[in-house]
Amino acid sequence: MSTKGISANRLELLQIADAVAREKSIDKNIVISAMEEAIQKAAASRYGIENNIKAEINPETGSIVLMRLLDVVEKVDDFSTQINLEDAKLRNPEAEIGGEPIEEELPPIDFGRVAAQSAKQVIFQKVREAERERHYEEFKDRVGEIINGVIKRVEYGTHVVDLGRAEAVIRKDALLPREVYKPGDRVRAYIMEVRREVRGPQIFLSRTHPDFMANLFAQEVPEIYDGIIEIIGVARDPGSRAKIAVLSKDSSIDPVGACVGMRGSRVQAVVNELQGEKIDILTWTEDIASFVVKALQPAEVQKVVLYDEEQRLEVVVPEDQLSLAIGRRGQNVRLASSLCGWDIDILTEDQESERRQKEFQERTQLFMEALDVDELLAQLLVTEGFSDITELAYVDEKEISSIAGFDEDTAQEIQA
Repeated sequence: MSTKGISANRLELLQIADAVAREKSIDKNIVISAMEEAIQKAAASRYGIENNIKAEINPETGSIVLMRLLDVVEKVDDFSTQINLEDAKLRNPEAEIGGEPIEEELPPIDFGRVAAQSAKQVIFQKVREAERERHYEEFKDRVGEIINGVIKRVEYGTHVVDLGRAEAVIRKDALLPREVYKPGDRVRAYIMEVRREVRGPQIFLSRTHPDFMANLFAQEVPEIYDGIIEIIGVARDPGSRAKIAVLSKDSSIDPVGACVGMRGSRVQAVVNELQGEKIDILTWTEDIASFVVKALQPAEVQKVVLYDEEQRLEVVVPEDQLSLAIGRRGQNVRLASSLCGWDIDILTEDQESERRQKEFQERTQLFMEALDVDELLAQLLVTEGFSDITELAYVDEKEISSIAGFDEDTAQEIQA
């Protein structure tokens, strides 16, 4: 950016404004406005800061007009900023108290070195602010996109990325494990957040965000880009393993096959970008029990019990499938749980049997104590599916008396 500035002639002034606007990719009027503010500041130091001075630059000719603004009042207290109505009407017949201020033209001045330097600083500051605002407006609507950049520098694990017109950062925890970048390396990442801050917009990138993988698939799979196949969810253990659920809106298109591609070419392109992250692609189904069976693959599932109110699933697997279902450090069940949005408890057949036996005994004891019935009758109630006393209060008496071992008198006593 040129620093000739305030002492330049009219033509140079407009040339400077044009050059700065092109260089910084901002509106020329913003640059001219910054110059006007700089001139106002310099003129105030010449005529006195108590004056309300306004500067105007003609964008066509570059001519500068300096004016002192005077508020129209009934009684003047400060002659530097006020004028009475009578004098105001001599200059503008339409003047009125509290209306538009009177503009009093001031003679042009030559700015000294100090004033010119101060004006240049104002221009630089305003241009920087305009540039930051442009960057924010440009990137705030691009959150959720993938962008390419070049590593500019690395500061304590945080990578500063040159995006061309702006800079972004990738924090260490937003990089894949064991990824190493050095200045000059190209990087592809997901725009996770754009935040307006005093020092300018902060653009945060990520390579670990689940939507980074979703967007990579959208770039590799035309059916996803066209909306024929929808990505329902993504669960990732970045750099290690991921599960992605997809759904086809066209029954003739296999969503998993489309994502895998011919000889695995499409999914392999995503895997390569993610440093070898293994990806399980699953067909989404609204039947959560059926879906969790797929999500826990390669483990074999014997039974799934849903607890809707708790958003919890109890999954029973053979003893030899337990470690496979849970996965290394709980990875498989954790990803499956994240993908389906339910908590998942993995049990073996023996563990389930022990748990159910314990529940049966606890409920039997509960009915024996609360209803003062013998163990056999309490066990019959538990076997029929009753789990607590309140359930019995809302059941028809005939339903209880129809249970083997119960009669009408016993049913009445229980509900009394």
